[in-house]
Amino acid sequence: MRPKFILGGLLILAAVVYLIVSSTQASAEYFMTVDEVRAQGENALGKTLRVSGAVIGDSIQYDPQTLTLTFEVAHVTGDNKEIEAQGGLAEVLHQAVTDPTRSRLKVIYNGVKPDLLKNEAQAIMTGRLDAEGVFHAEELLLKCPTRYEEAVPEQAG
Repeated sequence: MRPKFILGGLLILAAVVYLIVSSTQASAEYFMTVDEVRAQGENALGKTLRVSGAVIGDSIQYDPQTLTLTFEVAHVTGDNKEIEAQGGLAEVLHQAVTDPTRSRLKVIYNGVKPDLLKNEAQAIMTGRLDAEGVFHAEELLLKCPTRYEEAVPEQAG
């Protein structure tokens, strides 16, 4: 009788571990950089991608009649250690936007123009790349680092 309980317990434990691992992988927030998208070339066409980049303010164009928003993003590293070594996210985004040699990606988004869409904001977009190299975003998330530059409050002891 005991081996059946042990076997049943192991099967239940294995099922729980499998569910935890599969749900963690499915909800991972990994995104590609502009350079990584460019490196994939034709392999990236038509696939749903999540891409991050620094918004180039001068490239923002919005048509309120058609709700068509176009802009460009510049390559920003996805390595958090490298971002910290270069002075933080705000500095990295600034360098990306002001460096004309950085890889850039044109983005088209249909929807209301977000308030946080401005120069040097970090854009994280989900969508597809077309044959002309234009990224058609279906989802657009923006992070403006100047809003988060304040010092972290000290821990209360």
